[in-house]
Amino acid sequence: MPHNRPVVVLVDSYTSGKYLPPEFSALGADLVHVQSTSEFMSSMPTPDLSPYRAALVHEDIDKTLAQLEEYAPLCVMAGQEPGVLLADRLAERLGLPTNGTAQSEARRDKYRMGEALRAAGLHCADQFKSGDPAALVAWAEHRGEYPVVVKPLNSAASDGVYVCRDAEEVRATALRIREARTIYGDTNTEVLVQSYLQGPEYVVDMVSYAGQRYVCGVWEYHKRLLPGGRNIYDREHLLGADEGPAPELIAYVEQALDALGVRFGPTHAEVIVTPHGPALVEVGTRIAGNMHPGFHDRCTGGNQATLTALAYLAPGQFIGTYAGRRYAKRREAVCCTTSTTLSGVVDAIDQNAVDELAVLPTVDRFDMKIAPGGVIRPTVDLYSSTLRIFMSGASMADIDRDHQQIEQIKDRVYLIREQEDE
Repeated sequence: MPHNRPVVVLVDSYTSGKYLPPEFSALGADLVHVQSTSEFMSSMPTPDLSPYRAALVHEDIDKTLAQLEEYAPLCVMAGQEPGVLLADRLAERLGLPTNGTAQSEARRDKYRMGEALRAAGLHCADQFKSGDPAALVAWAEHRGEYPVVVKPLNSAASDGVYVCRDAEEVRATALRIREARTIYGDTNTEVLVQSYLQGPEYVVDMVSYAGQRYVCGVWEYHKRLLPGGRNIYDREHLLGADEGPAPELIAYVEQALDALGVRFGPTHAEVIVTPHGPALVEVGTRIAGNMHPGFHDRCTGGNQATLTALAYLAPGQFIGTYAGRRYAKRREAVCCTTSTTLSGVVDAIDQNAVDELAVLPTVDRFDMKIAPGGVIRPTVDLYSSTLRIFMSGASMADIDRDHQQIEQIKDRVYLIREQEDE
């Protein structure tokens, strides 16, 4: 049976990448999934491959290209962060709209990312990388200003990111990172140390096509620093496009994307507003992790998943309707990520607690991140958080009231037993 629909290729459609297939399908496209690794990454939920016409496992670039050429794809893009490098290579070799490979590494490697911004004259953190903990300590000591941030070169979701307040913490943290693997299973042969950027942190989400961009949202992060030096997510709230530092942040991120060669697709940038102006923490060329199309539509009048599909499948419409424009804040909105100190195996979900969350007036929807049989552990990063709760209302006072209730309910959602030693 012949297929006459255009084909879109998604590489590693983990987590929020699951929202892309319905949007492309709704605009008349079929999908092919490419898995960049021989096995799915155990740190993230296995993607649902049922919406795809075909699912390929990448082994060799020429083999994967030959397989994809049979589908004559319209575009190849990353479904989530792990797929960025392979998607760039495949799209470039197939002659499709792409950010290209010349700066691919700078869009994944945090050290190269910072140096690309520095070369473009943009404010960013001071930094140094090495595989030798003693060299990292020497850099921090020579600089003579603590705290500093120590983290892997390639990861996400605050994985392995520590705030260190003295030389011994830098040394111990560098050893810990070098001996660990990232959430993507990569080894850490080198470790990055950066100056600590003092100030509030924000998210700026955009969609680009041929260098023309639409701003989907600006959100302010609220994090909590744990005693061990880990900064964990608490919640993020939506700013108006003209509110506070939003215009300055948008202008800075536009320059950062230019410096990194980003011309196509969605981007998720994290920026700290320091006393010297905005400074990039990092940017990912994929949709945001707090993505939910319906929620974002209600709060901002659009969402990254729908607009990404529109940009690739109907670029003229995207450019004519959205390029050069910004979202409109329709209501107060918060994405809340709950933490826990619990440890064990989830036996079941407590429906009474779930119902208590569901009836809170400002709770729009929520995702339970651990299924029965899964392991719950004390939260140290985004992937060990327990719930993602989308909240919206007429006022922040209403949301704050319900957020206090969430803090009382969250640890009752999961019925757990102590994990047995293997």
